[in-house]
Amino acid sequence: MRSLTETDPARFVADFFTSFTADLLRDDTDPAAIVDRYHTADVVQVADGNVIDRAKLIAHTRPVRKNRPTIRVEVHDAVADGELIAARYTLHARQRGRDLAVDVCFFGRFTPDGRMRSANMLTRTVAD
Repeated sequence: MRSLTETDPARFVADFFTSFTADLLRDDTDPAAIVDRYHTADVVQVADGNVIDRAKLIAHTRPVRKNRPTIRVEVHDAVADGELIAARYTLHARQRGRDLAVDVCFFGRFTPDGRMRSANMLTRTVAD
């Protein structure tokens, strides 16, 4: 994983989410170890008002592994300032023969080594 300061913000966002998903699906590695590779221990994400801490993020890996989605992240806009990043992107996913697209407005804070410390996301499902 690259640090935010070493790469274009749009590339960083796309790589972060696609790499995290790919690592979850690669093998049977303990999901907690993969979550910790990409997130700090005190990570808090708020997605559409739902608070997701480390424990909930680990629990979320179970349905991801079960459904085995393929994803593509299309970043429309991204800017970074130090450890902060704001991005607008569309997450395209295919799972169980069904296509899904979700527009995301993302505001996150990352550590120097590229792990997510916090995020706020607003999402809406769109026609793919």
